[in-house]
Amino acid sequence: MARRKLRLGAFFSMPGNHLAGWRHPDAVPDANTNFAAYMQLAKVAERGLYDAIFFRDTAAVAGADAMHAGDRSRARLARMVALEPVMALAGLASITKNIGLIATATTTYNEPYNLARRFATLDHMSNGRAGWNLVTSQFEDEAANFGLKHHPDHAVRYARAEEFYDVVAGLWDSWEKDAFLYDKAEGMYFDFDKMHFLEHKGAHFDVRGPLNLPRTPQGRPVVAQAGSSGPGMNLAARSADLVFTAQLEIEEARAFYIELNGRLAAHGRQPGDLLILPGLTPIVGRTMAEARAKHEQLQELMPDDVALSSLARLSGGLDLRDFPLDGPLPPLPPTNSGKSRQQLAIDLAKKENMTLRQIARHMASAAGHRVLVGTPSYIADEMQSWLEADACDGFNVICNHYPVPFVEFTEQVIPELQRRGIFRTAYEGATLRENLGISVPANRYAAP
Repeated sequence: MARRKLRLGAFFSMPGNHLAGWRHPDAVPDANTNFAAYMQLAKVAERGLYDAIFFRDTAAVAGADAMHAGDRSRARLARMVALEPVMALAGLASITKNIGLIATATTTYNEPYNLARRFATLDHMSNGRAGWNLVTSQFEDEAANFGLKHHPDHAVRYARAEEFYDVVAGLWDSWEKDAFLYDKAEGMYFDFDKMHFLEHKGAHFDVRGPLNLPRTPQGRPVVAQAGSSGPGMNLAARSADLVFTAQLEIEEARAFYIELNGRLAAHGRQPGDLLILPGLTPIVGRTMAEARAKHEQLQELMPDDVALSSLARLSGGLDLRDFPLDGPLPPLPPTNSGKSRQQLAIDLAKKENMTLRQIARHMASAAGHRVLVGTPSYIADEMQSWLEADACDGFNVICNHYPVPFVEFTEQVIPELQRRGIFRTAYEGATLRENLGISVPANRYAAP
């Protein structure tokens, strides 16, 4: 029996996922808006045979509400601006051939028709390599950019997201695969009976259709989802091909893996229809001592006020500056932002008996994702153990700064995974679905 192979995403959280990573001597501090840096990283990722490039996105400057109220401390933070990810990926489609191209787009502050067209266009431009990371906006800063005084409640955001997905998936089925005839002799451009109006009428959307694009090269773009709360897992179980999640311990990751796969049957799906990729931040050294020294150097670059800002959106409205840094994490009121990420911080602080300073520095260094500090062999050991324990299907690799740590992981850890027979040595197909090993959804209107 063939060994199960890891799936790897290259999560480009630029200029670095570590809040002080941009200050590192090797970092390119403007990498988040430097398209030449994007191209360089995309080429490294494709040489490394990653399944996909992945871009995060928000529809606001992070912390804009606090800055609008006069908080000047955020001038220390780098992840404030970024290129619009779908446009950036469209550019990268022209310099890559096999790697998938996944962008985040919120269901809270978009409309289904525009978004369906945007990702279908990317799928056509890339010959079947597009993916949509479906999110409900966590950041309350976004509301004021769309005429709202308050961010919609968590439950409302997920109800809208469920319907949003249904509309987008329906629009992607507007045309059957062979609808376009291009018959010059008969003067028939398309088969009228293979074009379909969606006629959706729901609580949030009223959309007629059809989409003004043909069916895409991979049937429809891959759908990723990143929610780990109860509503997030329900949405993933019915809609997602990939799930990105934050998991720190193998047993907790395995429990999440089992629970999420267990929810698939209720939606007519089965294990294998959905791939789960926890985030992983690698710090690679030739020796363990060298890797630890790299980690310590990064941590020394981060002032306490910067670290504390990493918890601001999860604080439930508390001003954490009012609490002693060397005291415990105070009880946090429920947040209307990232509920699963808030719970992760609370649980970790309690389990490890962390002070407010310690949990803030942990969240600021990896946004709640697992940090692996060590040699290529050690990091490969840990990745292999999670795969073989059914705690994941692969990992989303997120680096502290760019490009050096990403190049080091790609050139040192991936060959070790290949030697063990748990990572590909060549792409399996031309489309993202083919490389991930996930099926093409049938068009709902086409005859079986």
